[in-house]
Amino acid sequence: MQVRHEPEAAAIRRVEQDGDWTRRDRRDRDDRSVGHLVGDLTTEVAHLARVEAQLAAREVTEKAKRGAKGGGMFAAAGVFALYGGAAFALAAGIALALVWPAWLAALAVGVVLFAIAGIAALSGRSMIKRAMPPVPDETMERAREDARALRGGMDR
Repeated sequence: MQVRHEPEAAAIRRVEQDGDWTRRDRRDRDDRSVGHLVGDLTTEVAHLARVEAQLAAREVTEKAKRGAKGGGMFAAAGVFALYGGAAFALAAGIALALVWPAWLAALAVGVVLFAIAGIAALSGRSMIKRAMPPVPDETMERAREDARALRGGMDR
C-alpha cells in the first residue's frame, strides 16, 4: 500500500471547476510567495515522514508475525517429538520387535522420530531467519528514494 499526497491535486480540481486552466494556473504560481512555498514544502515533508513511519510500523509488525509463526513451528516440533513420538515409538517398536530384535526396533523408531523433529525445527528456523532482522527494509528504501527525489528537486 502506497499513500502519497499530491499537493497539485487541489489546485487542478479548482482549475477544472473554474474552466480557465492557463490563466488560473499562472495566477496561482505568481501569487504564491517563497514563504508560502517553503511552508507547503515543510507540510508535505512532515506528511511524508508520518506516512513512512506508519508504513515502517506495519512492516515491522508483519515481520514479527512471521517470526512468531517460526517460533510456533519450533513449539510444534517439540510437542510432536514428545507426545506423538512416544505413541509412535511404542506402536512401531512393538511391530518391529516381531521381525527384528527389540533393541534394533526401538533404535530405528527413535531415529525416524528425531528426523521428523529435525525437519520441523529446520523449517521453523528458516521462517525465523526470513523474519529477521525486524527492520522495515522496504519502507527504508522508499524513504531513501523520497530523499533522493527531494535532493534532485533542490539541485535544479
